[in-house]
Amino acid sequence: MDSQNPFSLIGRTVLLTGASGYLGQAMALGLAQAGASVIVSSRNASKSQSLAAELPTQGEAKHFGVQIDHLDPDSIETGFASAIATAGKIDSLVANGHEPLGADWKRVTADQFNRQLQNASGYFLLARHVRNHVVERQGSGSVVMLGSMYGLVGSYPDAYEEAGNASPVAYHALKGGVLQMVRHLAVYWAEDKIRVNALSPGPFPSPAAPQAMVEKLKQKSPLKRMGQPSELIGPLVFLASEASSYVTGHNLVVDGGWTAW
Repeated sequence: MDSQNPFSLIGRTVLLTGASGYLGQAMALGLAQAGASVIVSSRNASKSQSLAAELPTQGEAKHFGVQIDHLDPDSIETGFASAIATAGKIDSLVANGHEPLGADWKRVTADQFNRQLQNASGYFLLARHVRNHVVERQGSGSVVMLGSMYGLVGSYPDAYEEAGNASPVAYHALKGGVLQMVRHLAVYWAEDKIRVNALSPGPFPSPAAPQAMVEKLKQKSPLKRMGQPSELIGPLVFLASEASSYVTGHNLVVDGGWTAW
């Protein structure tokens, strides 16, 4: 740990999934600015490689792009192996990849529901790969899984009326499961020097979100505004760095006070 700057990620290599998404791009930039070598992954290989080429570097840091579809166990196997072969090592995982689902409780099918929950399976398989890799190297590591405020609380039905759907029930089930998985793995992997935490964003709608829905969500927030992707960087770097060396099994909520109501 850098005694002068415990938030520094210089010398660390971080695998970030879903790096080409709305929040993923901000997280990739934040990790790079903190000094990490970032392995950016996406289901689209060209996107991941282009994003890696655009990230700033500090010192000897290098960035890499790999293809990983975290809903496909075979892709996880080959993508992780490619990441190790390319970067040489991985110290931390930020499991952010997510295949969205718009179907609400009125029309979601069993197959759709099960596929949404498969996002958690991908998080677990990747985390286990990182754990085994770090233990084999006799090092220490950090796993950060993206949760959500909706893993903690229900939503307001009236806020989603303009969007045409209720907040998807399978998404709530998924994120609640991710938070419990974090607690479980944290206690099992503590002796392996692997910290496992969750980062749970509150309302961070993309520019494509229906504006009427966004305005209603603002009224539900104590801060009366939505989050900006850059506002996840500080919390993420904290969890990925040695600044949080005594933090594991924790869920860091970044929600503008939403869950304080």
